Amino acid sequence: MKLKQRVVLLAILLVIFIFTKVFLIDNLDTSAANREDQRAFHRMMASLRVELDPRLDHTLQSPWEIAAQWVVPREVYPEETPELGAVMHAMATKKIIKADVGYKGTQLKALLILEGGQKVVFKPKRYARDYVVEGEPYAGYDRHNAEVAAFHLDRILGFRRAPLVIGRFVNLRTEIKPVATEQLLSTFLMLGNSTCFYGKCYYCRETEPACADGDIMEGSVTLWLPDVWPLQKHRHPWGRTYREGKLARWEYDESYCDAVKKTSPYDSGPRLLDIIDTAVFDYLIGNADRHHYESFQDDEGASMLILLDNAKSFGNPSLDERSILAPLYQCCIIRVSTWNRLNYLKNGVLKSALKTAMSHDPISPVLSDPHLDAMDQRLLSILATVKQCTDQFGPDIVLVEDRMTLSHL
Repeated sequence: MKLKQRVVLLAILLVIFIFTKVFLIDNLDTSAANREDQRAFHRMMASLRVELDPRLDHTLQSPWEIAAQWVVPREVYPEETPELGAVMHAMATKKIIKADVGYKGTQLKALLILEGGQKVVFKPKRYARDYVVEGEPYAGYDRHNAEVAAFHLDRILGFRRAPLVIGRFVNLRTEIKPVATEQLLSTFLMLGNSTCFYGKCYYCRETEPACADGDIMEGSVTLWLPDVWPLQKHRHPWGRTYREGKLARWEYDESYCDAVKKTSPYDSGPRLLDIIDTAVFDYLIGNADRHHYESFQDDEGASMLILLDNAKSFGNPSLDERSILAPLYQCCIIRVSTWNRLNYLKNGVLKSALKTAMSHDPISPVLSDPHLDAMDQRLLSILATVKQCTDQFGPDIVLVEDRMTLSHL
């Protein structure tokens, strides 16, 4: 064989060797990542039920100190949280030492300080479990039980980006009024035998108070994030205009995602994939009201999109607002880990997991069955949307590997 032919043959063999090696390594890496996703799913399923136990073993710290130490740029709480039951028990039972009007916003809430100095946000019950909110997908009052359910969905999806939430019953007459600020106290009134309050907010009206059952009010409490992690507010790139007859650009421009990808912080880092994760999360719970979102300050796009204010969810189980998924079907990308987790949750697993996760809550049952059934159906719609994307662009483009080492040191 001539020298030239030998060189060509060797070059061909070298190319084949390199291609085979890269292909095998890529597949091994993918297979290992998928196996880790499956292990993480099984760990989550094994720890779904949270026993509300006040005991904190092997530590002298308060539950508030423990929860504060959990927070890092990409997680509100870690995957393994043996102290979660103690923290949530404290949220549901610790004495209220101060009550004030809620922080600025459009919906009724109260800011409570619990024994030990921990702030929590209290959202009162406004609807019965089987009440259906008609109209626009963002219509109606906040739903306190939606906050509880959304937190547990965040656990199940493995995002860990939602602050801790639990249901709580409070006695407005004996627990709130004696420690209420004058500003909050001035909004209390009696309707028949029921104690009510209407608070201070953009839509708060004396004619539309939240009323207890006698003196006992059901609500949700959300753990305030530590002050050492100040928040920065961002306009959601797929936010609505909330103006009749006026569409946002994403509602008529199918190439809108290309423009978003050229804009900071979506042009690099994890933020765009966080937006996609959030679209999946919001579609499952029926939340079409995420016009803004929060991250940690000075993060340069590296911190998580924090899943705050999820109470405009679970309004109408018969309404599947597909436009919530616009970031997914316009960008046609999704994290591999999110895709894997969604596939593990089909065939009724999501409904079963969420029922198990919420079964410990003081206000259980948190959701009616129609809402749980609706989530299983919406999950199938998400999977079908991703399938359409992979059919059009291929899985290598659509399924994005974006795993980050999360430090809890």
